[in-house]
Amino acid sequence: MAVLPFILVLIVIFLSGLRIAQEYERSVIFRLGRFTSIKGPGLYWIIPLIEMQQRVDIRTKTVDLEQQETITKDSVTIKVNAVLWFKIVNPEGAIIRVADYNKAVYQFSVTALRNIIGQHTLDEVLREREQINGTLQKIVDSATEPWGIKIEMVEMKDVEIPEAMQRAMAREAEAIREKRARIVKAEAELEASIKLTQGAKEMEGSPIALELRRMQMLSEIGIDNNTTTVILIPSEFTNAAKSFTDLVSKKKLID
Repeated sequence: MAVLPFILVLIVIFLSGLRIAQEYERSVIFRLGRFTSIKGPGLYWIIPLIEMQQRVDIRTKTVDLEQQETITKDSVTIKVNAVLWFKIVNPEGAIIRVADYNKAVYQFSVTALRNIIGQHTLDEVLREREQINGTLQKIVDSATEPWGIKIEMVEMKDVEIPEAMQRAMAREAEAIREKRARIVKAEAELEASIKLTQGAKEMEGSPIALELRRMQMLSEIGIDNNTTTVILIPSEFTNAAKSFTDLVSKKKLID
């Protein structure tokens, strides 16, 4: 009968040491303050009062980097916010090597974001956002790797620029569009002048072609009933008509 209480005590100690970790959890086990192993997921057992555990969630976490006011390389003050995704790949490092990995990742990411924006001009920040995201990810990932943390992705959500700078950029964009329109118009006029010169040379060697073009122009003008048409008669036609009239007059005098 004296053995029964001892067995019950052993059963209680055994049951008190049972732990369950979810599929997305890992437990870092410390025995008398020293790291021993990583356990989970599923059912496992630790020595009561001797072994302690700290659980770590290994799922991907999202960190919203609050809006930061920083100065670009060309001395323009802008406000930038971003989103960062990371996960723990080494639970031991995340617990032992850094006191609060969530806070550490956030603070370093914010600092890196401000620094990298200061190395680029405003135009580069607006145009090369993907490249800046990749550079920022590499910087943060290299710093957090000893902590057992993997930076999966970094994305800048919004870049807010001063209102005065927005108006200046709008005027610049309008000037660029006007410049392009004038260039296109000038190129069209140049091409048209070249074609007209070629057509004039062709008509110069063929009077018939010139007369056909003139007739075509008259027919196009005559489409509109309200148009007053002025017909230009070639000098050859006038001379021929005058000769014919003189010949008829002489014939009448002879008769």
